[in-house]
Amino acid sequence: MPANLTPVYYEAEERFKKASVSPEKIAALQDMLRAIPKHKGTEKMQAGLKRRLSRLRKESQKKKSTASQKPFYYVEREGAGQVLLCGPPNGGKSQFLDTLTHATPEVADYPYTTRRPLPGMMPYQDIMIQLVDTPPLAPDLLESWQLAMIEQTDAALLIFDVNDANLLEQTEFVLKIFEERGISLGGPRPSFIVLGNKIDAPDGESNFAAWHDLYQPSFQAEPVSALSDDCLAQLRQRLFDVLKIVRVYTKAPGKKPEENPSPYVLKRGSTIVDVATTVHKDVAQSFKFARVWGKTKTEGQMVERSYIVEDGDLVELHG
Repeated sequence: MPANLTPVYYEAEERFKKASVSPEKIAALQDMLRAIPKHKGTEKMQAGLKRRLSRLRKESQKKKSTASQKPFYYVEREGAGQVLLCGPPNGGKSQFLDTLTHATPEVADYPYTTRRPLPGMMPYQDIMIQLVDTPPLAPDLLESWQLAMIEQTDAALLIFDVNDANLLEQTEFVLKIFEERGISLGGPRPSFIVLGNKIDAPDGESNFAAWHDLYQPSFQAEPVSALSDDCLAQLRQRLFDVLKIVRVYTKAPGKKPEENPSPYVLKRGSTIVDVATTVHKDVAQSFKFARVWGKTKTEGQMVERSYIVEDGDLVELHG
């Protein structure tokens, strides 16, 4: 018996095919079940739709259950990398988040205005990098989860106000809790950038110089001002560099590149096979060679599986 499916059913089926998240798929399947003719010829189709719907509902419920178990301070990673903003009270963390990402943290001249993690997305050329403001590292406020967040992030900005009267005590406290936790300012992860902020204030530069000279054996600090466009531009570049990532662009064989392509972001040291795997597992399985257009390559140069991609490479994958 023919199914005699209606245009309403086909429209819902098309929405199901295009759906990328579970709620959209569930809604489309429900519409398909409502629109499908109810007769013997569609019994198997109805059963199949019900099985799909049941499976999606279970998966969705499982994801909700898992999400509800995540602690309040957990911040889902987004963009090309995650950078935590940490440091003593009133160092300027929220100001950096505001100016670099246009997020809307509370910015004030009194301590402890940030009480829970607050994320924002920083544009860098054609990618986005996630910055997360965190509560201050202070003896009367410190929670163990703050240090856990620092351990788990990709990179961290450790920010001090070089004009603070308690700068030395603050620095000693941060170094002490990091040492006790086993967090190294020179370790591979997270990668740290230590900033001496507010050098544009009176005596800011001389205060930074004295502080930098005193703690130079422990870390290398960089002078900045969250209100300086030049400092912010340099900081964006530093954050991209410290994340140790590369942007790789792709094009179909024989086709011209897109005008404004979105890059694939990979860790520095990734091979052309890693690019293929990132694009799709089927592409990786059938991969034979690639052609690369880049700063250090002849245009369209053929490369093999061991080729390490560089930032800005345009690749053409061949199966």
